Amino acid sequence: MALHLSWVFVFGILGNVVSFMVSLSPLPTFYQIYKKKTSEGFQSLPYVVSLFSAMLWIYYALLKKDAMLLITINTFCCFIQSFYIVTYIYYGRKKEKLETVKLMLLFNIFGFGLVFFSTYFLHNPMTRLHILGYICMGFSLSVFAAPLAIVRKVIKTKSVEFMPFTLSVFLTLGAVMWFFYGLLLKDMNIAVPNVLGFIFGILQMILYAIYKNHPKKMVVEDPKLQLSDQHIVDVIKLESVVSSDVNTTAPQPYESRGRGGVEAQNTKEKTSDASQKV
Repeated sequence: MALHLSWVFVFGILGNVVSFMVSLSPLPTFYQIYKKKTSEGFQSLPYVVSLFSAMLWIYYALLKKDAMLLITINTFCCFIQSFYIVTYIYYGRKKEKLETVKLMLLFNIFGFGLVFFSTYFLHNPMTRLHILGYICMGFSLSVFAAPLAIVRKVIKTKSVEFMPFTLSVFLTLGAVMWFFYGLLLKDMNIAVPNVLGFIFGILQMILYAIYKNHPKKMVVEDPKLQLSDQHIVDVIKLESVVSSDVNTTAPQPYESRGRGGVEAQNTKEKTSDASQKV
């Protein structure tokens, strides 16, 4: 029994460490947002949903009473996701700010309030725990299914630019750690969603191996498709490439004036010589 508990603790600690690193992975993105003072077209939905999921798991762990390691990591997730959302709202455009506030009201205020008040006052504690466990499992599955959008983008663009390999590895490792934590704790609400997380993590690493050396192509898409997929074209980079090509192929103004001046001078001298001969 003591050995069993020790393995639960080990996998819980490892799960905390890996999930901690995964939670910090968006920091470079938000540093770029801070430097450029714009949200750059990134969406706030993943961070709002992650915050909602962390809130649900804290509530579940408090009712379960023997899952302290769930409380520690999800408390940190609540803090870091809140930081991401505040940063996004601060630097986002007006439309993005309004959408983020609406999502916060929908998920974190109304959604969590509905779950809390519909389960907390149930007389049977076990029934309350089971219902809440199913809700947590359902939202965890949706969070793990979120990378499907990235997988679709990788296949469509044949580029792994938006799917870092290191992040995929850590997501897969985290899914493994939390699966064994839930399995040893005999809690399928924790174990089952991480099976899907492991599968998607492996899928992302396979796609990375396939497309990591694929040549990049500049594809001009239909504007309607761009709006529907919410893709953002980096106009600054595109302009810099075009201007550099133009500068390397077109004659410089100084050279043009220089050559033109020499030719004009030669013509003038020839004309003067001819006039003298005449």
